[in-house]
Amino acid sequence: MFGIVGLGNPGRRYRKTRHNIGFMLVDAIADSRNIKVDSWRCRSLVGELSISGHDVVLAKPQTYMNKSGEAVLDLMEAYPLETVNLLVVYDDVALPLGKVRLKGRGSAGGHNGMQSVLSLVETEEIPRLRMGVGSDTRKDDLAAFVLSRFRWRERHQVKDMLASAQQTVEWLIQDGIDMAMNRTNRIESG
Repeated sequence: MFGIVGLGNPGRRYRKTRHNIGFMLVDAIADSRNIKVDSWRCRSLVGELSISGHDVVLAKPQTYMNKSGEAVLDLMEAYPLETVNLLVVYDDVALPLGKVRLKGRGSAGGHNGMQSVLSLVETEEIPRLRMGVGSDTRKDDLAAFVLSRFRWRERHQVKDMLASAQQTVEWLIQDGIDMAMNRTNRIESG
């Protein structure tokens, strides 16, 4: 079984903000497969489906970003999920808008949601998909930037990024982390 966990904040106030790009990817995958991510389980909204013959649970933790690890830990206890088959998806201000990067392990890189996951699951061996949301030239209020909505002129880049990220999820499930990283990161650096 695979778990795709998009990080974000619950509620209408945060809908479509940069910090919720993880939720947006989960919704895009669900929409493309005509399923709903609306069942309450493990402090998350979840939906289940099959991709390339593998069972997959899509999850949007409802614990708020800084406590995402609590929901991820609950999901790992409720579903037969190994950390190698768990993909955590989140925003990254260090990446230009529209870029995606897949890694099989590593630190949180300053992202509080991912830090919560790593702390509670107690390993850095968790695949993660970082999605570039751009960066504000005014670094003085990063929180306000990540909680802002994408600008109208950015919508095409966001749509393309979500499509690219969906392809990465397919590759990860079909071919494994190494092959998916090679394909995704090569495309994204070109």
